[in-house]
Amino acid sequence: MKKSQLTHGEFGEFYSGYINRIDADAELINSLEKNTEVMLEFFKGIPSEKWNYRYEPEKWTILDMVQHIIDTERIFQFRALCFARNEQKSLPGFDHDLYVLNSASENRSVPDLIEEFDTVRRSGLYLYKSFSEDMLKMTGSMNDVNASPRAIGFIMIGHALHHKEIISNRYL
Repeated sequence: MKKSQLTHGEFGEFYSGYINRIDADAELINSLEKNTEVMLEFFKGIPSEKWNYRYEPEKWTILDMVQHIIDTERIFQFRALCFARNEQKSLPGFDHDLYVLNSASENRSVPDLIEEFDTVRRSGLYLYKSFSEDMLKMTGSMNDVNASPRAIGFIMIGHALHHKEIISNRYL
């Protein structure tokens, strides 16, 4: 399944910025696999003294940001599973700032966070490999916006790339 096959009815406008970071001819599973490796290499290359840095007093640290990426991956994978199974209930949104505030990421080790990202993403890959083409096209409502599992997969990639760019530009 290629990104170019997505329709606007499969994701809300808010998510366009994430999806637009990905080439039109990108294939979903291959892109998830490649992005996993890109993100792992990127995280491992961040100098140890930068992980607790904030570029402004109330901004997240890199530890916070990686924990946020992990939390978001889990939430989006759950949403993809629900929609692939034809869930008809609208799934709630989440307050990402509240999640970061309550994550205790400052108590986590860098290797532990990197390993958790790898584990969560690879678990998501198994989930996505289990979906049929029809399951990938199913839609459901999340935070009052329609989405499909295949769009959610590309959103996860774009979301990770978005934060990679922020870290590169503002933290390193």
